[in-house]
Parts: sequence; structure tokens; C-alpha cells
Amino acid sequence: MGLNSVVLVKQVPDTQNISGQAMKPDGTVNRDALPAIFNPEDLNALEMALEVKEKIGGTVTAVTMGPPKAEEVLRECLYRGADDAVLVSDRAFAGADTLATSYALKCTIERLGPCDLVFCGRQAIDGDTAQVGPQVAEKLGFNQLTGVCALLDIEQSRITVRRSIENGTEVLRAGLPLVVTTTSDANVPRSPSAKLVMAYKKLACMEDDAYDETYIEGECSMAVSHIRKWNVDSIKADLERCGLSGSATKVKKIENVVLAAREMKQVENTEPEIRNLIKHLIDEHILG
Repeated sequence: MGLNSVVLVKQVPDTQNISGQAMKPDGTVNRDALPAIFNPEDLNALEMALEVKEKIGGTVTAVTMGPPKAEEVLRECLYRGADDAVLVSDRAFAGADTLATSYALKCTIERLGPCDLVFCGRQAIDGDTAQVGPQVAEKLGFNQLTGVCALLDIEQSRITVRRSIENGTEVLRAGLPLVVTTTSDANVPRSPSAKLVMAYKKLACMEDDAYDETYIEGECSMAVSHIRKWNVDSIKADLERCGLSGSATKVKKIENVVLAAREMKQVENTEPEIRNLIKHLIDEHILG
């Protein structure tokens, strides 16, 4: 019978290139000022969904919320074996915090129909909140397993995983439907398939729901005719709960912090010098 999985992915600004120009006056990220990449832990989430599909059958649908160029990460999902892709894009979603984002994603998942598993990365590198996955689970009324570092077993009605916790791990089993958030060490994400890249590289992004059930041998169960694009009306979302108006988080002030080198003291690798250094650190209460 198989399981229907949804993978929530995000196109994020490359935070290794962050600068003062990366923020807008209202406290939101100026995404046009930074190169965009596939959020790293979302690739692990996609890989886990594809592993479930390979073990027990079913479908994998990739979903992202963002501007039109976010379709690039959906294309990457299709190249790796996802069966379908949905871009949720509307100016009404601009400036959304985790509360408004999780609401829009919840509406999208409900629009997709029956869903057994929702996978997403533990957190996005542009916010590092780790809130969206749990909030989606709460809004859908699904069980949730967070910080999953290994998929141990999958059955038709339940899943067993290893979860990272402080100072160790724990093994948990949960019933479906379920939201799973993954860590970067959960697996090694597969590379794009050359056959799928050729099949989907010119795929259009269109505002409707049709797809072509043409089989690509050995790769996936359908050939997607286009990436589906949905707006606020498509997912029947309440405008007051979307974007800035639906966001409880407000940025009061932004400051650019410049880190400058302070006085540096070089210590010789001798016992007296090291003893003097330790004494100095203790006197300054740097070491207890």
C-alpha cells in the first residue's frame, strides 16, 4: 500500500556570506543580497523520505514556501527522486515568522490530501529556531519526533528512530501520522540522478494541479509535467494568520557588530610561562 510522505524544504541565504546589507530596515532578511542554497538538513529529510519510499512504497511530495526562485530547491528534490513538487508563493507570505510559516505549511499539507509522514530538517540556517517542524505537527495534530539522527525501522503504522539528545541518543517508536525533523548526521543525501535531471531541468512552474503519470523506469512512479504553484487562496489560508500580520515575532532594532582584534599576548611553550598564564586566567576569573 505504501505511505504518503511530504518533505518540507527551504531555500535559504548562504549565511557564510552574511553582511550588514543582508538585513532590511524592518528586521527581515534581504534575500536578494545573498546567494541562495538548499537548507542542509532539509536534504537529510528528503533522503529519509526517499528511504521510506524505497523500503515500504508510497509517494514523496516536496513542498517549499518562498518567492518564485525557490522553485530551484523543488527541482533539486525532483532530481533526487521526489514524485511531486509544490511551491507555495504569495506576497501575503512575506515577512512570516515561524508561527505564520507553520500555519501556511499546515494549510498546504491539508490541501495535498491524506498524509502519513511529514519530514523536515531540524532547523534552517537562516533562523536556527528549530520551531517550524514542531509547530506544523501541533497544528496538524500529528505525533512528532525531533532531532532524528537515524531511521531504524518503518512499518505501515509506525516508525522507529534514533534521536539525538544532550549527551547521547535515545530510541523512540511513534505511530502515524507523524512529523519527523532530521539532523545533519541522519544519513548521506544522494546525488541528483542524471536521468531525472534531463527529464526535469526545463520543468515549468504553473498555477494548477495536473501531472502526467508517465513512468520513468527505475527512477520514480510518475513524470511530473510541472511544478505546482499555490497562493493564499489555493491553500484556503486566513490572510490575518499569514506573513507579517500573522507573525508574533517583531524585530525592534538591528545593530551591525564589528569584531575587532584586541591585544594579543604570545606565551612561550615552557612550564614557567604556562604557569604564569594559568595564574593570570584565574586572577581575571576567566578560569574558576
